Amino acid sequence: MSTASSPAHVWKFFRTGGIDQVSLTGSEDLLNLDQLDQKLWVALSCPVKGLEIDEKTLALIDSDGDGRIRVPELLVAVKWACARLKNPADLLQGKDSLPLAAINDATPEGKILVASAKQILRSLGKRSDTALTTADAANTAAIFAASALNGSGIIPPEATEDPATQSLIKDIIACTGGTASRSGKIGVTPAQIDTFFADLAAYTAWVEQSGTKDIAVLGDATAAACNAIRAVRTKVEDYFARCRMAAFDPRAIAALNRSESEYLAIAAKDLKLSAEEVAEFPLARIESSQSLPLLEGVNPAWATALAALHQAAVTPVFGAEKTSLNAAEWAELTAKFAAYETWLGGKAGSAVEKLGLPHAKEILAGQGRDALAGLVAKDKELEPEFKAISDVERLARYHRDLRTLLHNYVNFADFYSRDRLAVFQAGTLFLDSRSCELCVQVGNPAAHAGLAAMSKAYIAYVDCVRPGGEKMSVAACFTQGDSDYLFVGRHGVFYDRKGRDWDATITKLIDSPISVRQAFWSPYKKFVRFIEEQVAKRAAAADTAATGKLQAAATSTVDTAAAGKPAAGAAPKPKFEVGTVAALGVGLGAIGTLLGGFVAGFLGLGIWMPLGIIGIMLAISGPSMLIAWLKLRQRNLGPILDANGWAINGRVKINMPLGAMLTDQAKLPANAKRTLDDPFAEKSGAKRLWILLVLVLLLAAVIIRIDHNRRGRYFWQPEPPPPAPVEAPAAPAETPPAPAPAA
Repeated sequence: MSTASSPAHVWKFFRTGGIDQVSLTGSEDLLNLDQLDQKLWVALSCPVKGLEIDEKTLALIDSDGDGRIRVPELLVAVKWACARLKNPADLLQGKDSLPLAAINDATPEGKILVASAKQILRSLGKRSDTALTTADAANTAAIFAASALNGSGIIPPEATEDPATQSLIKDIIACTGGTASRSGKIGVTPAQIDTFFADLAAYTAWVEQSGTKDIAVLGDATAAACNAIRAVRTKVEDYFARCRMAAFDPRAIAALNRSESEYLAIAAKDLKLSAEEVAEFPLARIESSQSLPLLEGVNPAWATALAALHQAAVTPVFGAEKTSLNAAEWAELTAKFAAYETWLGGKAGSAVEKLGLPHAKEILAGQGRDALAGLVAKDKELEPEFKAISDVERLARYHRDLRTLLHNYVNFADFYSRDRLAVFQAGTLFLDSRSCELCVQVGNPAAHAGLAAMSKAYIAYVDCVRPGGEKMSVAACFTQGDSDYLFVGRHGVFYDRKGRDWDATITKLIDSPISVRQAFWSPYKKFVRFIEEQVAKRAAAADTAATGKLQAAATSTVDTAAAGKPAAGAAPKPKFEVGTVAALGVGLGAIGTLLGGFVAGFLGLGIWMPLGIIGIMLAISGPSMLIAWLKLRQRNLGPILDANGWAINGRVKINMPLGAMLTDQAKLPANAKRTLDDPFAEKSGAKRLWILLVLVLLLAAVIIRIDHNRRGRYFWQPEPPPPAPVEAPAAPAETPPAPAPAA
């Protein structure tokens, strides 16, 4: 495939979601699609399962049946459909109804398609319709049921009105099993017809062969005699073998007749002559005379079979007075029927034996085969027209579904559209006062999460269950709001694309920033949670200590009372020491210094105080907001789809405007009226008290700071002693004037 687009065609691109995507708007775009560089396609492969598009259409495109639709397969489907439409741009409309006038009847394939489409409408009782839907083309049961002969190569009894031919087809079905046609009716194929008549000929020839005297030695009674011999053959030969052993050594007679203990074991049970234990015994008592009685003194379990042998085989051969057989006579008897048994082993055409020889000969002598040959030829003539019915269904499916597939494969126009959903969007999850539209069906959430975490999106894996036990799992992306109340085990409701509601439960979370607003408040929420945790820990520790002291006091009181001693008086109240007061003073001083410095600095800003507030907030929230912003810029749909079997070629970004569209937060309607009188609202007195307390602390801090600046010390600090006076140094003595020099 070429990797460079044809210079004769000018491609148009649109930019959405930060990537350039090719625009498919007309016939030329479809006809030149194989010339578009694959690097410009958004996807290079997609699965045929788990998408909101008819899986039968995807199976038609997936020519190699590997469960993936790849670029060459999609191109073949587009070219096939374009060649059979007058205007290939009709494929971009995505309409379910295929007008017959839209089919290109200028080609032989198109003419057959038009004829097949009309045949479909006639079969469905819609002769006046000029267009057919995908449902019409897919209703093969109704289409083929309307015509007994439909080019399938299967001839049902309804294909003819001749009773004799109908009866013959039913005989063939009874012998061969028949074949189900596309209409659901059972008929016969040309191969089954040929096999049936071949079996008829072989069976009649085989039966006629048995008419010779060398095979049917007793005529029609030969079969009964042979069956009687085969029923006892093994036991008779066992009997004569035991007799030969008895003749060889008389000491073996007792063992050959079975031991007394075996008879005792049988006698202890409810004795039945047909019991297995009795049948395993010899046919008669073993003697060296080697003669087998047939009517008296025989094993009761075999008496009926031996009597049948005497009547069917021994009497016709040796006479009725013959009531026993020796080994030589038995061998003579079996040899007499050996040819018949050999003939039975070579039976041919047994599948048609149930029809009987007279009926088989009647069918062979009749004209039924010629009538069937005519029906087969007539059905063959209809084969091209009815075979094209499957092509009509293919074209109808492509006419309806190729637009959706192209706009979720070559480009992602549907995903970035405000009025359509992409084929991988399974539905909408309602949870935590939000609705999430980016929900992807997943088969194995644990395996999916490994790669999906690279998307930098906040993903909640949700198990969905419907009444009746139907289950599925989806990965829902939260792209607006916060994650404060998203946790494993929380319940919601999921609506699939068919509008069915499912009970949804969060089973796994992949944590990532959801919004910059969440990042702004995150430090304050963490600080509040930290304070709450510390207060809870201190309160729990104090409660534990107080409980321990009470328990110790109670134990001490009980022990003292038990010893007969008066209870000790109340412990004296501890007195505050000077060090404690000093420590409290230092603590208050530190707090005052901090608050005072903050207030003084803030008041010193003058008109720039609002900027000071903004600066403080940025100092606190700025780092988390920056990190969230960087991660939100990297949010990408690709890993989520790749984990589901797609091959995403481009970076399908989920920027903040798109995220705001994919996840919708609860909002009051524009014309809603709201009453703010809440009967269960918290009383405002406590709030006023806290506000007053904060203002008093701030005022105290300001006063303390001003006093400190005036006096140079805090009011609880002692006044420093006055400095000791410093004595001035003594003046040096005056030096007497030097004497005048002598004249």
